[in-house]
Amino acid sequence: MRTFRLIRDEDVSGVSGTGYIARGYAFFGLAFLRWIGEWPTLTIHWRGIKSVEAVHGHSGRTRIVWD
Repeated sequence: MRTFRLIRDEDVSGVSGTGYIARGYAFFGLAFLRWIGEWPTLTIHWRGIKSVEAVHGHSGRTRIVWD
């Protein structure tokens, strides 16, 4: 299992903010993500880290940083 953080450099939606916005972990080809901050979520699962990046990467404005 590997853990990671989402770091957003620019918030195009104006909702999630910038900086450290989510925490996650990946294993067995799946990725799990939990939003933190003002609008936190339950854990959301994805079909892998590439899915997280495709949906939340915002054309490079959000980075996946491995711990």
